[in-house]
Amino acid sequence: MRRFALWMSTGLGIGYMPFAPGTFGTLWGVLIFYLTRELPWAWVAGGIVIFVFLAVYFAHVTEETLGSHDSSIIVLDEVVGYLVGVIAIPFSIKTMILAFLLFRLFDIVKPYPIRSIDRHWGGGWGVVMDDVLAGVFANICLRLILWIWGIA
Repeated sequence: MRRFALWMSTGLGIGYMPFAPGTFGTLWGVLIFYLTRELPWAWVAGGIVIFVFLAVYFAHVTEETLGSHDSSIIVLDEVVGYLVGVIAIPFSIKTMILAFLLFRLFDIVKPYPIRSIDRHWGGGWGVVMDDVLAGVFANICLRLILWIWGIA
């Protein structure tokens, strides 16, 4: 199970990229958003909730295996965070790219309270929940942008 958790946590190995593994890991979320674009948003949201719990478990097992907190090779949290960023957002190339940019911005800058979660929560919850909150911030900002542009 440890190998499987490591494989999943690293985004099927993308986390081993020598540079920007989180950015490349987020691309898994972009692909999932694209592939699920025709499904009812409530199904997708339910799937994301399940995915959050799986990501927490896999991240926890991977942290125990590696003996370190929030290793840069763990990118499953970026996948989950991006997907939270697009919950109930209408699919278009524009929204897909904007969500990517906004999520990466919040994930990298980590404004309060994201940084607090990142620093103070332990285990798989700490690894995943700061990205989930970055996704919430990205989702809210994306909705505001779409509203201002008159798209939604």
